[in-house]
Amino acid sequence: MPDTLQTPIAQFENLRVEFETKSGTVVGVEDVSFDVFPGETVCIVGESGSGKSVSSLSMMRLVEYGGGKIAGGRLLFDRRSGSQQDITKVGADRMRDIRGNEIGMIFQEPMTALNPVFTVGRQLTEGLRLHMGLGKSAAKARAIDLLRQVRIPEPEKRFDQYPHELSGGMRQRVVIAMALACEPRLLIADEPTTALDVTIQAEILALIDRLKRETGTAVMFITHDMAVVAQVADRVVVMYRGNKVEEGTVQEIFENPQHPYTQSLLAAVPRLGEMTGKPNPEPMRLMSDPDRDLSPVVGTDEPLLTVSNLITRFPVKGGFFRQTVANVHAAEDVSFTINKGQTLSLVGESGCGKSTVGRSLLRLVEPLSGEVNLDGTDIMALDPTGLREIRRDMQMIFQDPFASLNPQMMLYDQVAEPMRNYKMHSGEALRDRINFLFDRVELPRSFQQRYPHELSGGQRQRIAIARALALNPKLIVADEAVSALDVSVQAQVLNLMMELQSELGLSYLFISHDMAVVERVSHYVGVMYLGRIVEMGPRAKIFENPQHPYTQSLMKAVPIADPSRRKAEHELNFKPIPSPIHDLSYDPEPSEYKEVSKEHFVLVTDAGY
Repeated sequence: MPDTLQTPIAQFENLRVEFETKSGTVVGVEDVSFDVFPGETVCIVGESGSGKSVSSLSMMRLVEYGGGKIAGGRLLFDRRSGSQQDITKVGADRMRDIRGNEIGMIFQEPMTALNPVFTVGRQLTEGLRLHMGLGKSAAKARAIDLLRQVRIPEPEKRFDQYPHELSGGMRQRVVIAMALACEPRLLIADEPTTALDVTIQAEILALIDRLKRETGTAVMFITHDMAVVAQVADRVVVMYRGNKVEEGTVQEIFENPQHPYTQSLLAAVPRLGEMTGKPNPEPMRLMSDPDRDLSPVVGTDEPLLTVSNLITRFPVKGGFFRQTVANVHAAEDVSFTINKGQTLSLVGESGCGKSTVGRSLLRLVEPLSGEVNLDGTDIMALDPTGLREIRRDMQMIFQDPFASLNPQMMLYDQVAEPMRNYKMHSGEALRDRINFLFDRVELPRSFQQRYPHELSGGQRQRIAIARALALNPKLIVADEAVSALDVSVQAQVLNLMMELQSELGLSYLFISHDMAVVERVSHYVGVMYLGRIVEMGPRAKIFENPQHPYTQSLMKAVPIADPSRRKAEHELNFKPIPSPIHDLSYDPEPSEYKEVSKEHFVLVTDAGY
């Protein structure tokens, strides 16, 4: 805990932030005060729209670029030179010197934080050359070292790639490397591990913790993942509807929460091990919804989707004529079955091929070979017309809601679009259906007239879920569908998804890195590593008796929502991730599995682990 004689690096005093909208002034943050001391991690938690990110953007003076204005209060920052400055009164030139140099920020959505027209290397070296005065070669060496620190495989190659060529998790790690580049005095981390799988998340948390210990950097950590809070926080600030409702040490907040909102927040956290002894998924009991039916989701044994020997590779271009010089083996010999009314979850590190498998099923990326059969229809044999028709039965919820929503369309039209395309509803029936979908994902109907940029990350993800449900599909591929949601909303959405599964017989391919969520919703689990499924079986067997060494290390890295059970860095057994890129002559061997118990299969082919 901080020495009270120390000067805080950052002080928030009665901060008030207002936004001007068509419907009048909206108060984003109202009368919020707290301090952040050197070498301390303060976690700010609360649901999406509670003002967590607005507070952090105010300290960077970036809130003004998003239509907000600091209407009251002071933001005191203790600079490297020893002088203390009120950030609200600093001019643009001096602010440019502070930003990125003395205050680093890890943004929530990596695709919007990175510039799509510049390479990763150009964006990483920019701050190093501007703030630290490094030459071109020294900045490149430092940038590659930073990429290695955040565990990006083959950093020399990634240095010359563009953001769209990296997976969501890799993009997030680039943003983290940029924020750490100048070793800032204050690091603001806005949902920094949302897009990361558990092993990378554990390492990034250990990296931030090490930086904090070695350099005295203060960390302001904004998150909705209470297990991460338990792992890293010294103090916790709980926010609700723009106000601070509770503040205390991490032990006080977890062991003796006082405010009803904090109590309901902790009650909504899915905890690893809660489903032990239960064969089927079941909704969570929430304080906000005590009357919800909590019956288990049984499903059927009748197959809906059968995938056999799916192979998807991406060409790597190079040379003067941009010829294919190698292939990324994104999905290699993947086979599984999803039953009607059941959920299969795919878990694994970012870049392991989970999202590629989901996109290959819908032919959003074209597989090289394999069979995909949906309820008797051979997806791989369909022409564009047939494919358009079958997409009514299979929908996708994408990982990054900002990228998957049209910034120029109102939310009403975005949810209505699939129904208009397939001529399902019109007029009053269409409006009723959209009202119903907004109600189901717990969004006010007044939001129908808003645009995506007027919503928080979690609210945008709920729009994406509403749009996927619009056509009453048989199969939904949920690619990190709840990773951007805070715990209370995440629990509501998971309960909603399970309720709809029971009512409509929906099947889910659930792609996630949150093991506690996977344990709550899954009938079957497949663990992926380097494009292959290394272990597959019923959820209980994978979680209670993991056989493959990679599955075991994945389970060990999961943070637990209990500050007394923090993981030490030496407990985490990390290995460097081999590259999935192979030259054209490489011929991988087929996947062979051993059945260790009924329906529980483990890969015996060497997958590189």
